[in-house]
Amino acid sequence: MAGCAAPRVATPSLPAAADTAEVVAYPLRGQSERQIRQDRYECYLWAVRQSGYDPAAQGENMHTGTQVVPDPPAGAATVTGAVTGAAVGALVTGPRHGGAGAAVGAVVGALAGANVDAEHQARADAAQARYDASVIEAENRRVEAYRRALSACLDARGYSVR
Repeated sequence: MAGCAAPRVATPSLPAAADTAEVVAYPLRGQSERQIRQDRYECYLWAVRQSGYDPAAQGENMHTGTQVVPDPPAGAATVTGAVTGAAVGALVTGPRHGGAGAAVGAVVGALAGANVDAEHQARADAAQARYDASVIEAENRRVEAYRRALSACLDARGYSVR
């Protein structure tokens, strides 16, 4: 595949995971409000350590990733095609019509190069889509691990968890 990797700041398509990480817990042992807050906080800390996911640090959970770009860069094949086409067109038509041949060759070469550039971009776009989907899937697994850990902790402390 024609493509190279460059750093990217964030993957904007990730879901707002804090909403999906919410766990509802009802105290079954008559715990006080103070005890409920303490249990919830301690279980939150434990779940973060277990899962590596922190819903309170939503912006920090966004992974820096990779942006797939075409290689060679977009437009390179178009320029190369135009230059090559102009040279070939000028040679083929001879010295008397070299200018016209170069112009026609440049246009034809540029069109051929543009098709190659479009193909490279399509490959880069497909690779980017696969990468983004894998990042989202990994983030969803971390959110689910957090929810399971938080639920297990609260359940062990006497809460009905949903």
